[in-house]
Amino acid sequence: MKKAFLSLFLIFLGCLSTQVIIAQTASKTQKNPVDIDYKVSENDVAKTLKYLASDELEGRETGKEGMVKAADYLEQFFKDNNVKPYFKSYRDTLSTFKGTAFNIVGFVEGNDPVLKNEFIMLSAHYDHIGLDKKGVKGDFINNGANDDASGTTAVAEMAKYFSIAKNNKRSILFVFFAGEEKGLLGSKHLAKKLKAQDFKLYAQFNIEMIGVPMKRAYLAYITGFDKSNMAGKINEYTGKNTIGFLPKEAEYKLFYRSDNFSFYDIFKVPCQSVSTFDFENFDFYHHVSDDFKAMDIPHMTSFIQELLPAVTQMANTPTQEIVLLK
Repeated sequence: MKKAFLSLFLIFLGCLSTQVIIAQTASKTQKNPVDIDYKVSENDVAKTLKYLASDELEGRETGKEGMVKAADYLEQFFKDNNVKPYFKSYRDTLSTFKGTAFNIVGFVEGNDPVLKNEFIMLSAHYDHIGLDKKGVKGDFINNGANDDASGTTAVAEMAKYFSIAKNNKRSILFVFFAGEEKGLLGSKHLAKKLKAQDFKLYAQFNIEMIGVPMKRAYLAYITGFDKSNMAGKINEYTGKNTIGFLPKEAEYKLFYRSDNFSFYDIFKVPCQSVSTFDFENFDFYHHVSDDFKAMDIPHMTSFIQELLPAVTQMANTPTQEIVLLK
């Protein structure tokens, strides 16, 4: 049985090999990536991350006061940076949760009369798992700095960039999900709601756990690597080996375990997550030591900066270049 499983896994890797090569070498086909003059500020990254991962928020458990405080902060962030609410307010109340919880949803409208009807979704979950019953050395707060205050911070910084640049032909929806830790509740709710409104989703780019760097030949990996050409296109758009394939991602089926899956399941378009947590570089998954001081701010800042040209290209290509492969 073990031999059969190993054989199947090797076949699986073999099937991926061509696409891995494409993703790792696609940068050679891009001579002139979009020039981004905007510089992401380490201080701004640290400010947002530090608050979201602070003890005051008590681990941001969905439905709890700490989650509401985080939502207040993110809503004010959108207001301060002229990111408009997509619905009547920024708060999208979950229909999938017994208590009161909400996604925070804003958007920057596209500047093309036709393409603005299509949306890129940039997302991350702002909830976490709250307080630990046993605690570790007197610490009972699961601050969730890496999971996923780091991704939330990245999406916030990207929202700020597009609100200033206003260089996107497609519209961009910025979503901070609640309820991810309780079973993707926020994304399941929003996917169903938007589908009923005939929302035109081009692709979803979800960001999960980017607080520490990997020691690999690429910046980040993508979940469901072989489901679309997104990895190769990102590398083409950045002119670098930005996105690679991580075998552990396939082994643990991470594609199905984050908020991207809710939208892939309903919209059947490229919806994937990117991450730099590779199971070797961070020991504090769902642990009270996942806090601000464990995060690498220069790495996070570089991550956001490197992805800006890719997201800009996603929002501006005249045709649908990012497509499903199967």
